[in-house]
Amino acid sequence: MGDNVETATGTQVPLSAADSGSKEVFNTSHPCFISSSDSPGALLVNTVFDGKSFGGWKRAMWIALTAKNKAGFIDGSTPEPEIGTDLCNAWGRANNMVISWILNSLYRDISESVLYYANAKDIWEELEARFGQSSGARLYQLQKELSDLVQGPTDIATYFTKIKRLWDELDTLDSFIPCSCICSCKAKEKNIKSKQDERLVKFLMGLNDSYCGARGNILMISPLPTISNAYALSQKGYYDNKKSGSICKYCKKPGHSIEKCYKLHEFPPNFKFTKQRNFQNSVQGNAVSSNKNTGEVFMSNAGT
Repeated sequence: MGDNVETATGTQVPLSAADSGSKEVFNTSHPCFISSSDSPGALLVNTVFDGKSFGGWKRAMWIALTAKNKAGFIDGSTPEPEIGTDLCNAWGRANNMVISWILNSLYRDISESVLYYANAKDIWEELEARFGQSSGARLYQLQKELSDLVQGPTDIATYFTKIKRLWDELDTLDSFIPCSCICSCKAKEKNIKSKQDERLVKFLMGLNDSYCGARGNILMISPLPTISNAYALSQKGYYDNKKSGSICKYCKKPGHSIEKCYKLHEFPPNFKFTKQRNFQNSVQGNAVSSNKNTGEVFMSNAGT
């Protein structure tokens, strides 16, 4: 018996009934192969592109098509085969599938403007020419958002997520390309580290005053840590008390200032003591005086 070719459905087809191109299509690793889970109505990205943030949509779409092994239909690495062959028919089906995925991820007005393009590569190039060229305006907007961004009323996790998303989108628009050559001066590593340190300082500057202690301690680390490490240290309160970045000048403990130190002032009625309760009486028996010019605090026993 002659050699057979196994199709996508598992049936055996005589090799004489299929050319070499067809044999490639039946391979699941071939770009023209369409699995049973692929559907023209599928939405590959979470957010439909409405004309804004093209870089983010482009990146998400590229990842999805790469996972589907269909990125070659938009970058030209999977060209249309010779017309009339079985491989050409399979390419047409896969190309139409990619077109459907792209159209599904576009806002209706944008989708209708590229509906009649013959292949996915032409649609991709049209979208790139129409929205990719406006990267200058988006670059300005991203830089403006970054310059105005501070933690404010949000928690540190929300602040970090937002600033990281802006940086990631900014990287897609950044024209800076470090050299790939191997050199002894290590200029490439130094440039990358300089950019990372600059972003670390920006992240720390945007933190609330409650993290001022953590901010100062992180900046004392040499070399400076990555942004992710700095975030983790701040999140865990490794360097500071989360409630306050101040350190009391009297008791030398973090979490409060000297004006609110219970060891100098009266303890609140509902305060829960973890040590001897007579400590409160001894503190209340002390008189507190301060020098307004130097800020120094003097203790004297009220009973003397």
